Amino acid sequence: MTHFPEGFIWGAATSSYQIEGAAYQDGRGLSIWDTFCKTPGKVANGDTGDVANDHYHRYLEDIALMKEIGINSYRFSFAWPRIFPGGDGVREDRGFAFYDRLIDALLEAGIEPLATLYHWDLPQALQDKGGWVNRDIVQAFADYSTTVVEHFGDRVKKFSPINEPWVVAWLGYGIGIHAPGIKDRKSAFAAAHHTVLAHAASTKAMRAVRSDILTGPVLNQANSVADDPHDPIQKRALDIADAHQNRFWMDAFMYGKYPQILLDEYGDELGSVIREGDMQEAMVKNDFIGINYYFDNYIHTSKDGNVQSNSIAGLFDLAIDETAPGPLTDMGWPLTPSGLTNLLVRWHKEHGEKLPDLYITENGCAYDEGISADGKCHDHRRIDYLQRHLSAVSDAIAQGSPVKGYYQWSLMDNFEWALGYEKRFGIVYVDFDTQERTIKDSGYWYSNQIATNGRDI
Repeated sequence: MTHFPEGFIWGAATSSYQIEGAAYQDGRGLSIWDTFCKTPGKVANGDTGDVANDHYHRYLEDIALMKEIGINSYRFSFAWPRIFPGGDGVREDRGFAFYDRLIDALLEAGIEPLATLYHWDLPQALQDKGGWVNRDIVQAFADYSTTVVEHFGDRVKKFSPINEPWVVAWLGYGIGIHAPGIKDRKSAFAAAHHTVLAHAASTKAMRAVRSDILTGPVLNQANSVADDPHDPIQKRALDIADAHQNRFWMDAFMYGKYPQILLDEYGDELGSVIREGDMQEAMVKNDFIGINYYFDNYIHTSKDGNVQSNSIAGLFDLAIDETAPGPLTDMGWPLTPSGLTNLLVRWHKEHGEKLPDLYITENGCAYDEGISADGKCHDHRRIDYLQRHLSAVSDAIAQGSPVKGYYQWSLMDNFEWALGYEKRFGIVYVDFDTQERTIKDSGYWYSNQIATNGRDI
């Protein structure tokens, strides 16, 4: 029997660069993704977010779709360069006006906004000064946060400072497959540390403006699974992977420390960027924690002894194999709904009353089912995925995990970063040639779950 508490939030999520378009309109400044997309070979098919879903002009149409589906909360992000083209200093009032219109229309439709301040589209002007590797970004982000809450905090009551800081640091500055495309482990550790300080500084800055808002981080998390957890190489890989992806930010915010294994393994790289008093500043009480969950990681001993170079092993030099069992989504990701239950229950058991409310702020899958002859999109694999993962959330709630809401990723097919428009995560199909939107079967299925508070899951 499924169980979702009364008042459970049923949402959907997007991000600014992935849907807004209007990249060169109304005074918007360049972001690192504008630059990255124009660099040959960085993004599939040379795709860009210049137009994307044209949400900047079609936001009312998109809100109408949300209302039709029944979504009661919408997670979106502000584009930092749209409201501060240079990253700091001069504001662009036309950018503020766009988000005023968006937020007011959401509220009129009865949809609660959850706003992310930073979802990876850093102003290029700040990257030119070092971006997240430059410690000065902490104050710049705090100043930006202050202005955002001063302007929008009368209507938006939930804010998250940074989406997936692990991705910001490690994909952007470590292995370089995301903007700004830097490949340097020391830079990645510096960026990671600065996202911790920036989150804390942003949280304090926002609360200094308004005491009636709720704030919390959004962290991409996953369990790491080994076929032989007693094997010393696999055990070390498991511990390092968990410390990197899960505990780095959780431990910093909740306890003012980093996992000891990272300090032991990477003291020269991580330890060199930590200044006296930093970890005390990092510790901050969050009103909620957002968890973005897609799949568990698999770690096996490499049969040929070669060091792998993909998402986990690229962070440390171990002879491991990360091949995941099938079936896989179009992203090549395994289906591991039980991992979501395990993760949520783990945090509840480990942190107890210290753990704030949890939201699943992203969860979804890429499958490319197109429009059929009947004019509909029959994406039954996505329905199965969502059903299984929502059931996993329900199981965690039944075991005491304080999960208060679920945001499906994504509302619409959109620009999927380095993969361009090849991967489709939406419950709404988007024809990127015509910008026509079509609610998929999964969207109607999700609508039914919202209407019944998950009774049929």
